[in-house]
Amino acid sequence: MDLVTIRVTIPPAKRGEALRILRSIAEMNSVQLSCVSCRIYQDIQDNNVLMFEERWTSEEDLKDHLRSDEFRNLLMVLEMAPESPDIRFDTISSSTGIETVEKARSFPR
Repeated sequence: MDLVTIRVTIPPAKRGEALRILRSIAEMNSVQLSCVSCRIYQDIQDNNVLMFEERWTSEEDLKDHLRSDEFRNLLMVLEMAPESPDIRFDTISSSTGIETVEKARSFPR
């Protein structure tokens, strides 16, 4: 699985436009079979900071997405930022759930 995380500071005057574009991208991604999720988050300590997160099961589909008009629109949002955004592409080889907590808590220290 490929995880794309973008953390960007958007000035208040541009926030509405940025959210409109990000929501549009999230809606377009929701019909892509290999896009597991696409979320927009707001930092609770700084209302000007947004995080855009995408999870993809297909690296090839992610690459297609990066070349798409929708991603070009995302780049326009990043250009609104007064400072460089934090952009990460992570490959997740495995993932676990509550069983990891249960296993860790079942062994005495």
